[in-house]
Amino acid sequence: MTLTWLYSNGLTMESNNDRVLEGKILHERSYPQKRKREIDIERSKIDMIDGDYISEIKISSKMEKADRLQMLFYLYQLDQKGVKKKGRIQYPKEKRIEEIELCDENRKYVENSISEINNILARPSPPKIPTLPYCHKCAYYDFCYIAGGED
Repeated sequence: MTLTWLYSNGLTMESNNDRVLEGKILHERSYPQKRKREIDIERSKIDMIDGDYISEIKISSKMEKADRLQMLFYLYQLDQKGVKKKGRIQYPKEKRIEEIELCDENRKYVENSISEINNILARPSPPKIPTLPYCHKCAYYDFCYIAGGED
């Protein structure tokens, strides 16, 4: 959630990150037969629309919980505009696809997450930086740890 606060306050580090670049290349090269790519909805970019589905293309499933929440949020945004879609999270390197629908339980999960995020964004400073197994691959790693953000 620290990254959410940093990003919302204008600190973006993604443009210089190799992992982000790898994801962009994977996105461009995966599923070349699909034509509807990168659809903007408000401040969100959906990777692909294919019939009844919207899709996100991911490098790996290591961030599966975050990937699911991202997809559910996109489905929620569309639903708020009267557009009913299902979601697919595609992991081409793993040859795996996860399908997701916005059921009542998932809708509550998204609404609770939005509320949590709004509470974080209202803070005058970011939450404490946690140390997680995937931090070293994050675009914000240098900011968080080189600058002494770690306890």
